[in-house]
Amino acid sequence: MAILTPALFYQERLDALRETKLRNTREKQERIGSMNHDDWALILPPPDRRKVIETTSPSGMPIVDILLEGFGVKANHPSGGFFGPKACGENFRNLLELHPVYIDPVSSLAGAYMVNFMSYRSPHWNPDITCPHLAPEQARYQLGTGIGAAQHFCQDLSIGLSLGWGGILGRIRHFRQVHSPRANAFYDGLEDVALGMQNWIGRHAEAARQKAQEESDPEIRRNLEEMAYINRRLVTEPPQTFREACQWILWFQMAARMYNGSGSLGRLDALLQPYFERETAAGILSEEEAVFHIACLILRDTAYIQVGGPDEAGSDMTGRLSYLILEAAHRLNVPANVGVCVGEKVDPGLLRRGVEILFEDKGGIPKFLGIEKTAEGFARNGYDIALGRERAYSGCHWSAIPGREYTINDCVKINLAVVFDVSLRDMMSDTSVRPGAEILWQYFQKHLRRAVEVIAEGLDFHLEHMHEVFPEMVMNLCCHGPIEKGLDASHSGVEFYNMCVDASALATVADSFAALEQRIDREGRFTWTEMLAFLDSDWDGPEGESARLLMHNIPRYGSGGSRADLYAVRIAESFTGLVKEKPTPAGFNMIPGIFSWAATIAMGQGLGATPNGRRAREPISHGANPDPGFRKDGAPTAMAVAIASVQPGYGNTAPMQMELDPGILKDEGGIDKVAGLIRGHFALGGTQINMNVIDKAKILEAHRNPSLYPDLIVRVTGFSAYFASLSPEFRQLVVDRIIAEG
Repeated sequence: MAILTPALFYQERLDALRETKLRNTREKQERIGSMNHDDWALILPPPDRRKVIETTSPSGMPIVDILLEGFGVKANHPSGGFFGPKACGENFRNLLELHPVYIDPVSSLAGAYMVNFMSYRSPHWNPDITCPHLAPEQARYQLGTGIGAAQHFCQDLSIGLSLGWGGILGRIRHFRQVHSPRANAFYDGLEDVALGMQNWIGRHAEAARQKAQEESDPEIRRNLEEMAYINRRLVTEPPQTFREACQWILWFQMAARMYNGSGSLGRLDALLQPYFERETAAGILSEEEAVFHIACLILRDTAYIQVGGPDEAGSDMTGRLSYLILEAAHRLNVPANVGVCVGEKVDPGLLRRGVEILFEDKGGIPKFLGIEKTAEGFARNGYDIALGRERAYSGCHWSAIPGREYTINDCVKINLAVVFDVSLRDMMSDTSVRPGAEILWQYFQKHLRRAVEVIAEGLDFHLEHMHEVFPEMVMNLCCHGPIEKGLDASHSGVEFYNMCVDASALATVADSFAALEQRIDREGRFTWTEMLAFLDSDWDGPEGESARLLMHNIPRYGSGGSRADLYAVRIAESFTGLVKEKPTPAGFNMIPGIFSWAATIAMGQGLGATPNGRRAREPISHGANPDPGFRKDGAPTAMAVAIASVQPGYGNTAPMQMELDPGILKDEGGIDKVAGLIRGHFALGGTQINMNVIDKAKILEAHRNPSLYPDLIVRVTGFSAYFASLSPEFRQLVVDRIIAEG
């Protein structure tokens, strides 16, 4: 019998865990269908505990939800919904106490989450709390208002690591006395969550103990005994070891994901560094074991993780553990969201290793963070740059100060293409003006300003009422202020409020402006009235198709030095200026970004044809990217320059999504060239890069037959997922980018 080295021993276990993950994913694909979001690590409840709910979406698509049999919400409203801290905490505790245990004897960490608490929430907003004065314009501009948005900020897990669940419960009970009776309902909810967590963890400890007694393999039995011991301690005590810290973080992360979908984790290397240093110095933790524990953590949730980057003073915090987290994601090779910091003062070896892994795994992991530019941009909001450096990468395109800043990042969207369409029709209906691209720009400015104002009023409404509807009962536990003040994080509980406002469809609008200016104002190919008729008919007929191709085939945004490039910069600067012109009416700061998430399909479905040659209901352009095919050569450097030129520059990002062919490594110094491209984009002002490395032929075959590639991982946008888990429409978006840019 071959003797396994520690590396092979742990890799053998990771291979087994990965195979189980793939099996669970295939089952979800078969039972639930398409999953157009972060992969998550939710596994289905045991067959005898499943409750299958089949409904249809507003567009008629079938929706399958698999809930937990035996769990029913306790409503506190005639609508059948439950609202407010007491009801939310009580319902979540009931769910935790009914939640099945999950012990994988190969893993070093216990637990897995099996349900999405949000799926039990219907309605999601209290129908008695309305803002009818905003509704008409919210609908007119098709705004993603953020009202009712949950999480999308970052907790500070160091609070929980220092206190443990017993300490958290003690703080809840102490500050209840301080703020009683005003905040009794709030503390009732928090206490229910903490008690539910203790029950959930304790039942896993007992299950691991029982499995250990039944296990004949001595190595697996020892692992289960350690798992049982660790989790008995963690019911009340804070973690003391590296493995215990990973387990504590996992419990919190799974609960946050179940409660409202939170995927923020933050600076994992900084959180685990004290345990790592202590135990490696004492010789009781090897690097191989540390990699294994981290991989077991990553396996159970695709949380957003930052590695490397500066401390408050600007000194690089990259260390050996930063590399080991990258290595854990590499060896496990499942969807993950690890962000590698890049900057002049950041260890350049971390960037190089990140690029190497990207090409070795031929997927979309890791992504790259222009950490210095985002910190400098955040300081432009009037903050000390030290606060900007504290911000941790915690979501698709965003960062937040852990435990101190409320943002609902990535939840507020202005579809610039809808604003453009409203502006065009407003101009054409005004008989007192002569249509032209510059006149249209004036209308666009007017309507974009109003869209920003409506967003600002909606954010005030959200901040006034969210705590009454669906407060942040899990994330409150690891934030600075909510427990101490008796106030929800969404309602004055934390220190900073910086509300993210994203623009989408930049390329769609920039190319439309440029096409109108060139083909109508300059060349006189059409009249403005004829163009509106083409749009209304969705380019119908041979004449319409000819016009569509003519409008589409102009020098587009990203081509370099074109009118569309100039319009893109002009639009980005206008949007940024309007967002930063003033705070919300209630005085809250807003920070602009340019990002569409994976909503490009949904945003396009409510929009008619646009002058860039896009047909009605087709997806809008992706984030700050030029549209696929913007240049015949798809030049990565041209894209990098274009996207750097449209950065808002206040701490929220305008990411670059880039697709590369693995054949680039055939060139001498291929890794160095890609690393140089990343550094160059950030030097120009770029803030974040999402990359896919994949062969065109492979992605096309996987699109035709996704079941043949069950382990193919792609970065859809800010998140990564199994390609086979995406709907055909979402797969097509990825395919279009890759065949155009790869």
